[in-house]
Amino acid sequence: MHIAIYGRAIEYTCKSKISQVFDYFRIHGVRLIYFEPFYLFLKNRLQIDPPGTATFNRHTGLPDDCDLLLSLGGDGTFLESLVFIKDREIPVAGINFGRLGFLAGLGSEPYEDCLDQLLQGTYRIEERTLIEVSSSALPDTFFPYALNDCTLQRKGPEMISVTVSMRQGALPACWADGLIVATPTGSTAYSLSVGGPIVFPDSGVWVVAPIAPHNLNMRPIVIPEQEELRIVMQGRRDRAVLTLDNRSALIPSGSEFCIRKAPFVLRYVSLRNQHFISTLHEKLLWGFDKRNVIK
Repeated sequence: MHIAIYGRAIEYTCKSKISQVFDYFRIHGVRLIYFEPFYLFLKNRLQIDPPGTATFNRHTGLPDDCDLLLSLGGDGTFLESLVFIKDREIPVAGINFGRLGFLAGLGSEPYEDCLDQLLQGTYRIEERTLIEVSSSALPDTFFPYALNDCTLQRKGPEMISVTVSMRQGALPACWADGLIVATPTGSTAYSLSVGGPIVFPDSGVWVVAPIAPHNLNMRPIVIPEQEELRIVMQGRRDRAVLTLDNRSALIPSGSEFCIRKAPFVLRYVSLRNQHFISTLHEKLLWGFDKRNVIK
């Protein structure tokens, strides 16, 4: 089996856990290729000698026979790995060495059991929808896809106005700190924190949620993912901030954007005992109430 390893700086306290993962791969003879900055971090900062020396730095550096990309870190690290996968059908799994680990959820079980499932291919593949954003306001080098969400946010203290149009008509102009367009995967991320609904990953919808709206009657709305959204941002400041997952760019006031469903999906690895509802219970303490505890 050939596995690509992606990661970034990890706390020194996680050294023994990471070493367990690499010891497992060494024992089972797994071929590994590493994101080069992470490989150097393992060698020079954590003083770990991982098996193999092959590295990659970009999307084209991943070999054609790569069976899996394994993200080592938290959810932010998992989201970054999308830039290297792009439209290639390489499944992506994540072992959580961060705080929450909603996406990088393999750290909730014994590592050996998780890694056994990866090597034996007994996991499930979930096809996760991606957002695609197009606009002349974006830099040419900006990766225009997101797994979680696209946001428009104010850069200064003043509110911005965001107008969203779709085939059926225009939504009311939103005067707020910004606006989130989230995928079902992203419904448990930033959108959740501003009052958006929790959506099952295979629901086939977008969540459009205002950020701190200055309108008492502005609420999140759920729309079909087949809709193509046209978004116009206006503000007193010259610029605002657009983000796709954890990547951002400054955009001029008056910019127009088109948001649509991406022409490819992320092949998300889910283990046998991982299910969306159980993840909500475990990671977000959904419905936690001492009255629900069975004595």
